[in-house]
Amino acid sequence: MTRTQKHSLRARIAVAASAAAVAATVWGVTVLVPAGDDHSSPRHDNASRQSGAPDDGKPGGAGATPSPSSGVPEDIAHASEAGGNAVNITIDDGPDPRWTPQVLDVLAKYDVKAVFCMIGPQAKAHPDLVKKVVAAGHRLCDHTMDHDTTMAAKPVAYQQAQILDAKKLIEEAAGGGAKVEYYRAPGGAFTPDSRRIAAAAGMRPLGWNVDTKDFGKPGTAAIVANVKREMGNGPTILFHDGGGDRRQTVAALDQVLGWLRDQGRPTGFPVRTAP
Repeated sequence: MTRTQKHSLRARIAVAASAAAVAATVWGVTVLVPAGDDHSSPRHDNASRQSGAPDDGKPGGAGATPSPSSGVPEDIAHASEAGGNAVNITIDDGPDPRWTPQVLDVLAKYDVKAVFCMIGPQAKAHPDLVKKVVAAGHRLCDHTMDHDTTMAAKPVAYQQAQILDAKKLIEEAAGGGAKVEYYRAPGGAFTPDSRRIAAAAGMRPLGWNVDTKDFGKPGTAAIVANVKREMGNGPTILFHDGGGDRRQTVAALDQVLGWLRDQGRPTGFPVRTAP
């Protein structure tokens, strides 16, 4: 091997090592994370959903630093405004004309308020449901335009469009000056940029602690068991009212809310602002 060839080989090895040092796996796709980005790859389950671990390792709540432009913290919220042993119920991927009304009925049965994390085009297609959610006293959350679980690996401009375009559609569907108060990244794949964009627009990044795994339709009993097993992780529970047949979710939500009531666990909303 000539001196020139050796030099070329060493250069290629150095480049490969540098790339490997910043490689991360996001939903089964290996991508390169820019240097200095504190995003870490989410954990997986059978439904390709994340367990709720924040990208920056911060649990949110007390001590959060607010965005200078909005006063809303950029770190990921998990704690409940109600404090104590209160639980936050969050509902993703709707609104859906079949399942959202059933979820609303179950919540009303137990006088529980929830956060609905909506897909922008779904909200535009079903403004009546968005208005029902708001009228019942629930809060709105931006879950992007396309639920692209790989958006963490895409340009900042793409992330911004996914977040802000969805916020606009959801608020237009809600009408009456209703505001989207939270942002949840698809699959929980937050980035520092997406959190910054959301907070600057007045939306608190919202994680979860309890993954019901209802998206994979494991059966009502399994969903309820998942909640009971993971309640020690923290107060925010993830359910879905969109993305397919959610009859197991509706049945499990009914059982979970009854169990929480029997346990003396109140419900509340996730912390949105800095103390």
